[in-house]
Amino acid sequence: MIHERMLIGGKWVRSKNGDVMEVVNPAAGEVFAEVPLAGKSDVEDAINAADSVFSSWSRMTPFERGKYLRKASELVLKRSEDIARLLTMEQGKPLAEAEGEVIKGANILRYYAEEGERIYGRIIANEEPGTGSMVIYQPIGVAAAISPWNYPIELLAWKVGAALAAGCTLVAKLPSETPLSPLAFIKCLADAGLPDCVLNAVTGPGAVIGPVLIGSPVVKKIAFTGSTEVGREVLKGSAETLKKVSLELGGSLPMIVCKDCNLDAAVSGAVRRSFRNMGQICIAVNRIYVDFEIYEEFVERFAKATEKLVIGNGLTDKCDLGPMCTPAGVEKTISHIQDAVEKGAKVVCGGKRPEGAKFEKGYFFEPTILRDVNHNMLVMREETFGPLAGVMPFGTLDEAVELANDTRYGLAAIVFTQDISTAKRLCRDIAAGNIAVNNVDAGVINAPYGGWKDSGFGFEHGPEGLYEYLHAKHIRIRYL
Repeated sequence: MIHERMLIGGKWVRSKNGDVMEVVNPAAGEVFAEVPLAGKSDVEDAINAADSVFSSWSRMTPFERGKYLRKASELVLKRSEDIARLLTMEQGKPLAEAEGEVIKGANILRYYAEEGERIYGRIIANEEPGTGSMVIYQPIGVAAAISPWNYPIELLAWKVGAALAAGCTLVAKLPSETPLSPLAFIKCLADAGLPDCVLNAVTGPGAVIGPVLIGSPVVKKIAFTGSTEVGREVLKGSAETLKKVSLELGGSLPMIVCKDCNLDAAVSGAVRRSFRNMGQICIAVNRIYVDFEIYEEFVERFAKATEKLVIGNGLTDKCDLGPMCTPAGVEKTISHIQDAVEKGAKVVCGGKRPEGAKFEKGYFFEPTILRDVNHNMLVMREETFGPLAGVMPFGTLDEAVELANDTRYGLAAIVFTQDISTAKRLCRDIAAGNIAVNNVDAGVINAPYGGWKDSGFGFEHGPEGLYEYLHAKHIRIRYL
């Protein structure tokens, strides 16, 4: 049994009430670790600790702050195998994929160490002679990061890297399902010599920790990644103290496959983006719209490629897919399949739990493709957050755009076409914050990533992610 502690005020501590929270291995359905169950007083201590050093940390030069982030990045890389094992044990994804996420977390810290040195102001001419203006950017204050379990290292790293590089101090609320690998990641920052109290990490349920962070007048910024429903509550709660808020919320990603596309690339991309991490990705493809002329061929090839995916224990098996993280995720996937089938959809492949002794206790499910779907079905309207994709034909580009936009979400979209005019038209007309053309990776480190509509607002990634933690200040000077 692993027993971990949380970081408050530069010390690794238990909760004051002594309560703990269990961590379950989703491949076995068994408890293998415990972490503190933070109470209100613990969270308040973390906030006060961050506030106590904000002045000194914010006045440190970006070059000095960057040294800590670079050192932490090096430590994350050195410890990547150990952190990845924890990640796979608590989340389920295959070990190689987990290590890739940890390495990306290290790269994010290094990127923001450098981007923090490029916080630029500007000089503005004034109409009145003898006067001029300049704009500078200053850290907003104590920030709070609330990150989810599906990518517990990467989605935490975006917030930690940007906040610390900007000069903010931070309280991180770690995901209840997967707290171990984020704690190991945080330890790398502490071991890099980061001054005490600059970064604090608490573990426990969002229902307890969230309201304390959101309601505190000391916390000036909330960065939240999670469901749209919880995001709304974060926004409502933050209104009382007029916090700056960034929300990266749910998605129902459309993929448009045109008849002139590279079909091999489109099929490969559909498999990867629909089923990687068991579809537990905010930019997982839920809805695939295929030109009717190639619809049958696409469905057949998509199914054949999907059936080749190997499911197993991400820690011990050579597999493409591990278990889902929670039993609730399995049940939601099943409910979306049942809803679609009752309304006329057909299961092309998957649709059930895999058979065999090694799958009996874990949260496993077969990657599933549905055809003959329509927009009355949950799979085509809501975020499944599971290994499920519906495939639907379209006749014209106008119809494809209408279908893609027929959703309350607007996080990202994917387009496959060889025609640049078609690509430009679809990129213009699809209502989403991120669009990938002839690839399925809509987010990169040095470009902004943010949603439209019910997928939220604000940015992570790129310089835009850094400026989420900064205030603009206008200074007007008379010099004659």
